[in-house]
Amino acid sequence: MGEALDWGYPATYNDDVIQLWLGIGSQIDGLSHFGLDGHHYNRNDAREFASITGATAMSVHNIPPLVGRGVLFDMVSFFGGDPLEAGRGISAQDIKDAEQKSGVKIGKGDVVLFHTGWVDSKMTSDPVAFMAGEPGITNDAAEYLARQDVMAVGSDTCGVGVSPAVAGDKLHYEHVILPKENGIYILEGMNTGPLAAEDVVEFMFVLGQPRVEGTVQMIINPVALW
Repeated sequence: MGEALDWGYPATYNDDVIQLWLGIGSQIDGLSHFGLDGHHYNRNDAREFASITGATAMSVHNIPPLVGRGVLFDMVSFFGGDPLEAGRGISAQDIKDAEQKSGVKIGKGDVVLFHTGWVDSKMTSDPVAFMAGEPGITNDAAEYLARQDVMAVGSDTCGVGVSPAVAGDKLHYEHVILPKENGIYILEGMNTGPLAAEDVVEFMFVLGQPRVEGTVQMIINPVALW
């Protein structure tokens, strides 16, 4: 036991101690989160940077603030059905058609978000279904987005990619195509409902994530301004 602090007045205070999974809710996946055959972005070997005390390379705390144009594609409005059903893939052609319909062309450095209705309809009311499957982008959609040189890709689902995978696709291979192969961040569990409700297509995206050293993913609270 240490000695009581004598501040000269009857002060009271509260502190916080927290132990939790950082890959929950609205979150960002860093470049150290997902790889292929032990290798991550820029040929970083997981055996060299993954440690019980945290990632020694590509930690989320090193990601600079993400500020740029946000683009929202309301796929509920595009396809019909609220929410989209689990296993409903959003293909590269679907994205191109959505661009044409919305009049917005994806550009370099954009943050591209997809609204599927999944968070609004499933996360609280049916968490088992929320995690069991989801609508999302296909492998060729991830390749298309990577070719546009975007900054980040996100969705109102827990994985961004469609699950179960569509025929011929690898399950959640967007996690390889986007961060591992192209250095593009993934944003999961995004609250896109308010944007879709107001028919927002373009907005200013602002994110300064908590800078917890050694993390591979992080709970976030991004802001959309329009």
